[in-house]
Amino acid sequence: MVKLRLILISVILTSSFSLGQYQLQDAFPDLPAFSSPVDFQNAGDCKDRVFVVEQSGIIKVFENKSDISATKTFLNITDRVTSGGELGLLGLTFHPDYEHNGYFYVYYTAPSSLRSVVARYQVTANPDSADKNSEVVLLTQNQPFSNHNAGQLSFGPDGYLYIALGDGGSGGDPDTNGQKKSTFLGKILRIDVDNPAQASNYGIPDDNPFKNNTQGYKEEIYAYGLRNPWRFSFDFETGWLWCGDVGQGQWEEIDIIENGKNYGWRCYEGNHTYNTAGCGDISEYTFPIFEYPHSPECSITGGYVYRGPNQPELVGKYIYGDYCSNKIWALEYDGVNPAANQLLVTASVSPLAFGIDEAKELYVCAENGRIYKLVPTAAVVAPTHLSATVISSTVIGLNWIDNSGNENGFNIERKFNNNSYELIITVSANTNSYTDNINNIGNYLYRVSAYNSSDTSGYSNEACVSESVLPVELSLFTIEVSQNDNSVILKWTTSSEKNNHGFEIERYQNNTWATIGFVEGNGTTTEKSSYRFADDFGNHGFSGLIKYRLKQIDFDGSFSYSGSVAIDLNFLQKDYYLKQNYPNPFNPTTTISYNVPEESSVRIELLNSIGEAVDQLVNETRSSGIFENMIDASKFASGVYYVRMVALSVVSNKVYRKTIKMLYLK
Repeated sequence: MVKLRLILISVILTSSFSLGQYQLQDAFPDLPAFSSPVDFQNAGDCKDRVFVVEQSGIIKVFENKSDISATKTFLNITDRVTSGGELGLLGLTFHPDYEHNGYFYVYYTAPSSLRSVVARYQVTANPDSADKNSEVVLLTQNQPFSNHNAGQLSFGPDGYLYIALGDGGSGGDPDTNGQKKSTFLGKILRIDVDNPAQASNYGIPDDNPFKNNTQGYKEEIYAYGLRNPWRFSFDFETGWLWCGDVGQGQWEEIDIIENGKNYGWRCYEGNHTYNTAGCGDISEYTFPIFEYPHSPECSITGGYVYRGPNQPELVGKYIYGDYCSNKIWALEYDGVNPAANQLLVTASVSPLAFGIDEAKELYVCAENGRIYKLVPTAAVVAPTHLSATVISSTVIGLNWIDNSGNENGFNIERKFNNNSYELIITVSANTNSYTDNINNIGNYLYRVSAYNSSDTSGYSNEACVSESVLPVELSLFTIEVSQNDNSVILKWTTSSEKNNHGFEIERYQNNTWATIGFVEGNGTTTEKSSYRFADDFGNHGFSGLIKYRLKQIDFDGSFSYSGSVAIDLNFLQKDYYLKQNYPNPFNPTTTISYNVPEESSVRIELLNSIGEAVDQLVNETRSSGIFENMIDASKFASGVYYVRMVALSVVSNKVYRKTIKMLYLK
C-alpha cells in the first residue's frame, strides 16, 4: 500500500508544466500601497466593491474600478488586535444574507492572553462603514505559541460557517494538537450562525462528526489533522472545499476537505511519515491530492478554483501560489485522475493571499502591499466597471469603462433569470454605453467583452438588475406521479396575468423538447389562476428521468419559458421521503421532491431562518405517488430557509416528519 502511494506521488510531481502566458497586473495602480494585505473579499451584494484586510486590524473598502484613487476605512479594530509575524486580523467573510442583515465575520489574534477570536460585526446605515461596537464573539482559542494561527473563515454552500485553525505553533506540533479532538487547534470547524443553541452564539450542524459525543471531543470539529491551513476556499460549482496546508520542513500540500476526515498531521507531512508515535493505521488518514517539495518553495498560499469570466482556459483549475518562490500555479483535478500542475507565472512579489470579486475574477494580495490581477498576455483588454440601471419598466441602461485602445467593438451579452448568457448586440469601438429594451420582468445580468481582428478579451464584471413588472407571474409549478393510472400531473398557479394567450406544455424526450399539449390562459387578470395538465406516460412506455416545462405565450406571439421540473419514474418507493432541494444554493427558484407511499394528509411549509412559516407549499390529502414542487423565493430576502414536511397516513396512521435546510443567494 505504501509503495503504491509513493508511485502515485511520482506521477503527480512529474505532471507539472508551464503555460507561460500570464502576468500579474496592478489592479488598482492609483491606490496607495496597503499595509500587509492578508485577505481580499467581496460582500456579494451586487455593489461591485472589494474589501482588503490589513494585518494590523483595519479593513479597507473601495469600488472595484481600475482608476480608483482612494479607499475608505470599513472597520478599525487595531486596539483589539495584536499583529506581526503570523498574528493579526487574518480573515474576513460576509454572511450569505449580508445584503439584508449586514453581518460579517472576522478572525483576529487578541493579546493577554494570546488567543484567536472569531467575531461577528454589523454594518451601519453607511454601507462603507461598520459598527465597531457591534462585536459579538462567537468563539476563542488560546494560542500556546505565536505561529500557526491559520485564519481563514468562509461560508459553505450549506450555509454554515467554516473556520481554520493551525496546530498552535512552535515546530513539529509538540502537543499533538492536530490529532487531539479535544481542542480547536489543527482543525477546520463548522458552526451554524443562523440557529444558535441556548446560551451560545451559534449552533452545531446535525451532521458534524462529533456532535453529541461523550468523549469530550469538540462538537465544532469538521475535519482535523492539519498543521497550518492558512487559506481554504469552496469551489462554487462542485462544492469541494480546497485547502492549502503549510508544511513543516519538506512538503507543502493541497487537500480536499471532507466531513470527519483526518488529514494526518503530525503523523504525516504530506504523503510522508513525520512522527508516527502513537498514530493509528495508515488507513485512518486522508492524504493530499497534491504535494510539492521545498527548495526553493517553502510555504503554500491556498487560492481558489477559477470560475471567473476572463480566463476560460483556467476554469475549473485551482489557482494557488508559494510565498517563498513567488510562483503561481493552476492545478487540475477531477477526483479520479492524478492532479496536473501548470506553472502560470513566477512573479517578482510574494503572494500573501488570493481573493475574488463579485464576477469571480481572481486577485493576488502581495507582500509589497499591492493588489494584482492574474491576466493573460492578451492583445485586447476587457472593459471594467460595468453598471446596469433601470431607466423605465422596459429600458435598462448600461455603462462601462473602455480599457483597450485597439478594439474594433464590444460584445454585449445578457442573461435572464436562470437562462444562459446570449449575445444581444455588438457595438462599435470607443463606445462605453448602451440602452437595452426588455419585455419581461425578472433578474437581468449583463457582461461586455472587447474584440479586434485577432483577439477577444475576457469579460467585464457582471452587472445585475431586476425588473419587477411581470406579464405573467408564475408562483407555483409542481409535478406529481399517479401510481394508480400511470400519469404525470402538472399543476401551476399564476398570481397575475397580462395578455396571456396560454401555455404550451413541453416534454423532454430524445434529447429535445417536444410540445405535448396546450392550456388556454386567462388573458389579463389580477386574480390567482390555477392550471392542470395530465400526461399519460403509461401508454408511451416511459421510464427513468422525465422533464417538463411551460412555454407561456402572449396574444402578440411573444413567449417565455418557465424553469423545468423533473421526476424519476424509477424512484417509486414504499417509504416516505423528502429529498434535498436542487439547486442549493439557489436564485430565485429551486425544486423539492417527495414520496407519499399511501394516501396521506400532507402539509409542507417554507420557514425562515428563525422557524417562522412564510409560505404554505402543500396542505391537502395526496394519493400515493411522487411529487415535485418548484419554489420561487423572488419575493423573499436572501438567506437561510427551511422546508418542513409533515405527512399523516389516512390508511395506517403512520406519521412522517422531515425538515431540510436551503440557502437562497440573490
